[in-house]
Amino acid sequence: MRVLVTGAAGFIGAALSKRLVARGDEVCGFDNINDYYDVRLKEARLALLTPHANFRFVKGGLQDRDAVDRVFADFKPQRVVNLAAQAGVRYSRENPRAYVDSNLVGFINILAACRHGAIEHLVYASSSSVYGANRKLPFSVRDAVDHPVSLYAATKKANELMAHTYSHLYGLPTTGLRFFTVYGPWGRPDMSPMLFARKIFAGEPIEVFNHGRHSRDFTYIDDVVEGVLRTLDHVPVGDPSFDAMAPTPGSSSAPYRVYNIGNHVPVELARYIEIFEQCIGRKAEKILLPLQPGDVPDTYADVEELTRAIDYSPSTSIEAGIAKFIDWYRDYYRV
Repeated sequence: MRVLVTGAAGFIGAALSKRLVARGDEVCGFDNINDYYDVRLKEARLALLTPHANFRFVKGGLQDRDAVDRVFADFKPQRVVNLAAQAGVRYSRENPRAYVDSNLVGFINILAACRHGAIEHLVYASSSSVYGANRKLPFSVRDAVDHPVSLYAATKKANELMAHTYSHLYGLPTTGLRFFTVYGPWGRPDMSPMLFARKIFAGEPIEVFNHGRHSRDFTYIDDVVEGVLRTLDHVPVGDPSFDAMAPTPGSSSAPYRVYNIGNHVPVELARYIEIFEQCIGRKAEKILLPLQPGDVPDTYADVEELTRAIDYSPSTSIEAGIAKFIDWYRDYYRV
């Protein structure tokens, strides 16, 4: 297939593009390579992809409607995976307009281009952050998600609503994936694995929010990419069991689905840090802090719907995943 991957220089986008070209798909990567975090890391990810004959790269931003329309017209993708977005829960408090430009304006540009390009399937990144103030665990796609606690989460919820509108009005098959704390080699520098590794190796103190008592459903990158690939190949149709008198957020009479993609095994932050200490061979000095505004105490993915749809089965334990990440970190940063 011809697959357009937006955010191809990003953590998940680069890993997904690598798997797509390996299985024989023709891939066009689209990314603005912004400086939200170290551009050199994004360029290094792309450098692993550009030698492949069936990978091409176009630099551009989602909010640039002309650039989006051009890449659709030139590449003529059959399917699209939209992973480009302004990421970060805490940063959304500092620079909210960046989230409107990329995650709302940019996403409507993608939806419109998919509609006019007769795209077979749009898979897009949502986030576990949409569960916001919900406290019932595990989080299920059947739960209402009407109480976001960050603007980032609100934009991801908005993406799901926008996608449903296009699925309903124009028959565009869309699938949203609510990612749960993805980690692994080539990960984002603003995420805890990179922050913890850098500081523990350097002998610097790490900031531990909520005194280490909150938990996250950490999901290894290889398990996530496998789930995205299977989802891309599984084009949704209208759900025959959908009941308009008792609707659930995860499906529709339109060709629309939303799934959780997580490890289904939450890990307390204190235990997470212990594994880092064991893999690095050094104890961490900790600065204990309260929970940050916009963060949630716990995340835990109910992946039953995704398992039923594509036989999704994450297999990487947190111990194995962190060990692989630390091995990569030592090699990449020459620690």
